[in-house]
Amino acid sequence: MKKITTRQFFCNVAAMKKKFFLHAFFLATSLLLYIMSPAQKKIFTPDNKNEWHIFLKDGKKNDSEKVFQFEGNVLHVSGKDFGYIVTEKKYKNFHFTVEFKWGEKKYPPRENEKRDAGILYHVDFYSGDKVWPRSLEYQIQEGDCGDFWMTDSTTIIYNDTLTQPKNWLRAIKTKDAEKPNGQWNKAEVIVQNGKITHLLNGEIVNSGRLGSTKEGNIVLQSEGSEIYYRNMQIKELD
Repeated sequence: MKKITTRQFFCNVAAMKKKFFLHAFFLATSLLLYIMSPAQKKIFTPDNKNEWHIFLKDGKKNDSEKVFQFEGNVLHVSGKDFGYIVTEKKYKNFHFTVEFKWGEKKYPPRENEKRDAGILYHVDFYSGDKVWPRSLEYQIQEGDCGDFWMTDSTTIIYNDTLTQPKNWLRAIKTKDAEKPNGQWNKAEVIVQNGKITHLLNGEIVNSGRLGSTKEGNIVLQSEGSEIYYRNMQIKELD
């Protein structure tokens, strides 16, 4: 065994103490940052009606046909009319999560089409409520969950190329992670520091970077198909 001097021994002890305290410092700092970061908040619940409103394509906001109904903690969307539920608040950098599953019913003009709905974000109501407003979309459609749709001239940077401003433009998902009909799926939209990520059931299915949009409202669609939403949560990011 190699002998060490008293001086070397105390130097080693000092180095170990320094490493320990540095580790403890970084751990405490990380914990503090986590505690200080904004918590996830539930949105689109019957308890916060002042934070959202409903709009249907005929201009109605009272939803007399109950296209959007809360059944406990689940938002049941009949799909009978085109429209949406939308936040009153605008969001810039955020992590939005929602679980969804398809119902059975479909309505004209999409009774013979794929079941369809969607999450709109960075929505710009420059001319008021309408179907559909200027926005980016996380597509929720049978077999196509996670596609981008750019609506009313919005753009993103996709595959290192700025998309062209058009009325409608699609960017197809890179992976299929959708569960069979009747099962709950978890959709996530993360927008942070210019990067956009679409996740489905914990897997990244699409990504890009912001182009023309900066911030906006968040929408859940009714688009001719019965669908159920639950556990709608949002966390604002730096």
